[in-house]
Amino acid sequence: MNANQGAFTLGPLEAGPACCVPQPVVQVKNLSLQYDGKMALDNVTLDIYKGCITALIGPSGCGKTSFLSAINRLTDLIPGCGVSGQILVNNRDIHHASSQVQVLRRQIGMVFQKPTPFPLSIRRNIALPLNEHGITQKAEVAAVTEQVLRDVGLWDEVHDRLDVSALSLSGGQQQRLCIARALALKPEILLMDEPCSALDPIASGVVEDLISRLQGRYTIVIVTHNLAQARRIANYAAFFWVREHAGQLVEFGRCQHIFESPSHELTAAYVNGSRG
Repeated sequence: MNANQGAFTLGPLEAGPACCVPQPVVQVKNLSLQYDGKMALDNVTLDIYKGCITALIGPSGCGKTSFLSAINRLTDLIPGCGVSGQILVNNRDIHHASSQVQVLRRQIGMVFQKPTPFPLSIRRNIALPLNEHGITQKAEVAAVTEQVLRDVGLWDEVHDRLDVSALSLSGGQQQRLCIARALALKPEILLMDEPCSALDPIASGVVEDLISRLQGRYTIVIVTHNLAQARRIANYAAFFWVREHAGQLVEFGRCQHIFESPSHELTAAYVNGSRG
């Protein structure tokens, strides 16, 4: 299906693997986004499926990060940014007057391209967001801290130095700490903007393995320029391209379909390395 044919949905024959039943948790409808009047994303309609990993692929400047930022309203923080269309999370419009941004961002965590630990201790990096959301009991904070550090494979590496600066960790450890910090608030959805691109190959592999292990427990949307990585870890892929100076969605489907038998010639050219 191409970008001019409406919403991208999967039919019965595209139901995906048994571990990934296509149940929409995020429904994006006719989303357009502008920066100071300049169109960055044009009329995107796309469903994100519960418990699955969806990779957003395409060349730089095609709106992937803008799409990601719109899902948890980080776009609200960008001066001159205008958003139109509709985004539903569990069938609730995130831009409705009754929507609370703080609640939304607890439900939808975010991990950025460059590791962004707070200049605090490892322990405080996990405790701070918990405290800000009303979780202050020391025993509960300690239990959550241990659990999320175990979830990302950091506990055995740092349990005896939780009070040292998070900035003393390696780049890969810092990124895993940032993922742990996002998981501490028990989000349903995790957004990741090129989480491995600033890491060396070994650290990147560790984070990639972690993302794979999180499948099923969380709905994950990841922006990546690493097509091999997208093919390894994602259940679904959405291919974006620039048309008339604005990012548009060209094709969406199961990852295997996108990489092995894409429907659109642009997708085929991109995944085969002849475009982009």
